[in-house]
Amino acid sequence: MSRMCDTKYPILLVHGMGFHDHRLLNYWGRIPKRLERNGARVFYGNQDSHASIESNGRFLYHRLQEILKETGAEKVNIIAHSKGGLDSRWMISHLDKGLHVASLTTIATPHHGSHTVDQLLRFPVILVKIVSLFCDFWYRLMGDRNPDSYEVFHSLTTEWMAGFNGETPDVEGVRYQSYAFVMKHLWSDLWMWFPCLIVRLIEGANDGLVTPKAAAWGEFRGIYTGCGSQGISHCDEVDRRRRRLTKKQSQQADQVSDMAEFYCNLVGELRTWGL
Repeated sequence: MSRMCDTKYPILLVHGMGFHDHRLLNYWGRIPKRLERNGARVFYGNQDSHASIESNGRFLYHRLQEILKETGAEKVNIIAHSKGGLDSRWMISHLDKGLHVASLTTIATPHHGSHTVDQLLRFPVILVKIVSLFCDFWYRLMGDRNPDSYEVFHSLTTEWMAGFNGETPDVEGVRYQSYAFVMKHLWSDLWMWFPCLIVRLIEGANDGLVTPKAAAWGEFRGIYTGCGSQGISHCDEVDRRRRRLTKKQSQQADQVSDMAEFYCNLVGELRTWGL
């Protein structure tokens, strides 16, 4: 058994919008078990799926304290997908101050907002509020404690994120890195083809929701895609298919054939950094 993922600090996986951390239907697919088989200690954020950034950030801070108490570790390494990266950044900057976080790795997090959301929120306010109320009702049924979809939608605009970035600076001593992904074709993911089309028309290449330009933060590790023809969608990034993306292999570092393997390499690198 490999120990390549046996990092100094535990791994905290922080999910994005629309889902929860359920062990029976894991948001992260095969990734947690693969990491654990290779020596990692893996924990989940368990925050709401549609709460505000601040609300989720406060929840993550308490979750962080639980993990530190359980493990006896001094810090954690956070790997966050999509909006989970914003929740984590708020928590680190405003509450933890980097005392207990060694690194933050964000996967397709919209750090600079979305021009597509800017356009969508030009619809009448009453319509946006009706959609938000419907979403809040649904996510309460799904287990959210404090959903606030109206706030969440507005927090993904470019203007709001510009203000957020100014008020949420990186903390010295925390290693920040980010990854972006793209779908090669609209048919790369039948779940994501329509949002991919809309975002492509407004902003350009994307993973179905987030563009590489929006995802770049800290040490930007580049734009990744699949070895095959389909590319990598926002859902693929957390192993929704529960299988390899393709049997093909590539020597190019920015081409991925298996997302579980990608995460093992990511965590293995954290280990080499002494984190």
